[in-house]
Amino acid sequence: MDTILVVEDDQDIADLVTLSLEEVGVTVEHCLSGEAALDKLATQHFDLVMLDVMLPGMSGLDVCRQLREQKPEQVILMVTSRDSEIDRVLGLELGADDYMTKPFSVRELQARVRSQLRRVHLLSKISQQQLEKQSPEQYLTLGALQIDNISHSAKLNGKSVELTSTEFDLLFYLASHPDQVFSREQLLSSVWGYHHSGYEHTVNSHINRLRNKVERNATKPEIVQTVWGVGYKLSRQGVAA
Repeated sequence: MDTILVVEDDQDIADLVTLSLEEVGVTVEHCLSGEAALDKLATQHFDLVMLDVMLPGMSGLDVCRQLREQKPEQVILMVTSRDSEIDRVLGLELGADDYMTKPFSVRELQARVRSQLRRVHLLSKISQQQLEKQSPEQYLTLGALQIDNISHSAKLNGKSVELTSTEFDLLFYLASHPDQVFSREQLLSSVWGYHHSGYEHTVNSHINRLRNKVERNATKPEIVQTVWGVGYKLSRQGVAA
């Protein structure tokens, strides 16, 4: 059964979230503070961490930063206030996989959590199938870019690129369709797995983070390029050896 850690200092909200998530068949644990969450995450595995930005003591942003350093593969869903755009931007730049804004409906919460868990399950299923087959198809090579879909690792010009789970999924998807342009809505659907409007900034932030890791000059991208008015693509010429 999937396990989710809810980090929320408002007990009433935490209880509502817990009930809503238990309805879709997941196990939920709750922490009132960031410090308590980090202690729990040090010894337990959770498929998803639902992390509120506004916490007593250590903020959710600080927790996200520290957790991303300790567990790059951990899936993090950040929760912010509707009028706190700066928190949403910072959360994504620090490594959150996605965000939700308060107030949110029970249906949206359940749908967004399902989307993240589907990604976790798909990655696990693909890795297991490829391990059983021992197939060379686990590797994707495009010029100087090499991607291993089992170890969830990537190299560019022979050097390892440290990626979060979502950054890897985004890079792998773009590299699987070189020179094909995708809109932000298409990437939300294909990589994140949902169609909710108003969350396109999630894609922008992950593109920026990805560029900071693969480009020689992130302000003049050669690999992950913008096609103005349309979307983004991974350039075959940009990764040419």
